[in-house]
Amino acid sequence: MSTKHPIIAVTGSSGAGTTTVMKSFAHIFRREGITAQVIEGDSFHRYDRIEMRERVRRADHGEGPPISHFGPESNLLAELDQAFAEYAESGRGRVRRYIHDAAEGRELHGEPGTFTPWAPMADDSDLLFYEGLHGGYVGPEADVARHVDLMVGVVPIINLEWIQKLHRDQTLRGYSQQAVVETILRRMPDYVKHICPQFSRTHVNFQRVPTVDTSNPFIAKDIPSADESMVVIRFANPKGIDFPYLLSMLQGSWMSRPNNIVCPGGKMGLAMQLIFTPMILRLMDLKRRTH
Repeated sequence: MSTKHPIIAVTGSSGAGTTTVMKSFAHIFRREGITAQVIEGDSFHRYDRIEMRERVRRADHGEGPPISHFGPESNLLAELDQAFAEYAESGRGRVRRYIHDAAEGRELHGEPGTFTPWAPMADDSDLLFYEGLHGGYVGPEADVARHVDLMVGVVPIINLEWIQKLHRDQTLRGYSQQAVVETILRRMPDYVKHICPQFSRTHVNFQRVPTVDTSNPFIAKDIPSADESMVVIRFANPKGIDFPYLLSMLQGSWMSRPNNIVCPGGKMGLAMQLIFTPMILRLMDLKRRTH
């Protein structure tokens, strides 16, 4: 953790909706004139797309240990730990991008499924913003969580998470349903062991719960909309949270526990604006006081 160079991390598994949360933070940064150095979790994968597929193929045929993008074997977690530590100390470090598709390939002048070269971070950032799988990771090879000043978990209930992943990978990436299901099953041990524990370290969790039947996610024809869901917002430390204000601003919300608010799914973006704007401004105020 660092007062001079704060770090915000949004952590959640593939298909959880962390990219949507990233857009909410981008609105806050733009409105408040904050310059963020962004790190995408995919940029710390250990293998490019082709090599990862080969390692998965070998593992599926018993030619190597089980592997998934959720586990430490396929990620540069010690390097992520070091990147956070270096930024917290100096506001500098190295960053690269993972090229997801042809559009990003044209923008970044590279092939989809590969990485851009490592490059120095910009010198003028106010904070570091991470979005990916391992913002709260703690393990024998790395303790990423210790560097993070504000950690946010994005955790749809598991059936909804699967529906989102199935639709994204089939519609946008052209995978078959069988291929997506195999990926879900392959990742499950690492999900339980390495992803779930991070949500006990977050400062705030957002868990979307559908209000329509998702009991069989593999036959769902569409993703439940925001208006077909509720969001459970959990604060690790409710001290200092203005619950009466949040309840008055989030129409239809209520408190289910002393540190939980439940609000309509369509209010999730507004809830993030209301909750995180004062937290980020507090980080910026502490940062200014150190200079």
